[in-house]
Amino acid sequence: MFGELIGAYGLVVMTSPSHGIKSLGETDIFEYIDIVELSGISQGHKKEIQRALTRYLQYIDWTIDKNKSLRYFKLLMDKCSIAYYKKQMYQIRKFLAYYGCDWVNDIKLPPDPEYTPKRIAICDISNTLEFFKRDNNYKRIRAIILLGATSGLRAEEIYQLTFDDFDLDNRIVHINHNPQNGQSTKTKQSRISFFNNEAQKALKEYLIYFRENVHLKVLFSQSHITRLFKDAPIQVKDLRKYFSQEWDRRGGPTSIKKILMGHSLKGDVDLMHYNYQSEEDLKKIYDKVMGGIVK
Repeated sequence: MFGELIGAYGLVVMTSPSHGIKSLGETDIFEYIDIVELSGISQGHKKEIQRALTRYLQYIDWTIDKNKSLRYFKLLMDKCSIAYYKKQMYQIRKFLAYYGCDWVNDIKLPPDPEYTPKRIAICDISNTLEFFKRDNNYKRIRAIILLGATSGLRAEEIYQLTFDDFDLDNRIVHINHNPQNGQSTKTKQSRISFFNNEAQKALKEYLIYFRENVHLKVLFSQSHITRLFKDAPIQVKDLRKYFSQEWDRRGGPTSIKKILMGHSLKGDVDLMHYNYQSEEDLKKIYDKVMGGIVK
């Protein structure tokens, strides 16, 4: 009834034209992720993909079967948000397509729900700083809050920063796409952004503290920061929202905001072909718009 195929890792793969059944093992995940990794994904993204696929395969007992898979997808959709469901399904569908499961192409994902961005104002930044005022980690926390609020970096980009990514004297932060060094950007391109004088002062204080404390191995540890911000008024990801909203409130040009925040420029003919700005140009515009952003 079933044909047998011996994989490169000695795994027996059972196939059925009518039901699309395949028996896989953990080695198959490693093989697949090794291939995906060649596209330049970060180590963090790699782990997310591995977790998503492992949960799926454990539920279906490591045997890819259409009926079992559909039950898992239904369970996932019923218990999770649409955004999370689509994120998981995106990885699972790519994995199944890699192993020739054509039936997965018939599964259509639901549309994105209507989303109203959370408004983040200066009072939210001030309240969050006050929330951490007596925390032993205040120097680290103040640095990340003021950096995020005045640079527009993604939370994941902040967590990946190293000491050498800062040019403190010129208030420049380098956001590098270098997966081999554990750094990646959404657009797979490196860029620069800036921070204001108040953030500069906070970063100088924290970087001195960082160098003097040998137990600190990572500049902004994601796991540590996430725990610290668990009950805070806003989260680290909200700092990027604040930057974007405040830039617009101050009448800054959208084209420059896109460049600083690392938005994809695909489809924007002006930015792709005409509107080139030097580092000096960008900094001059930044300072004009965002000078003295946090009081």
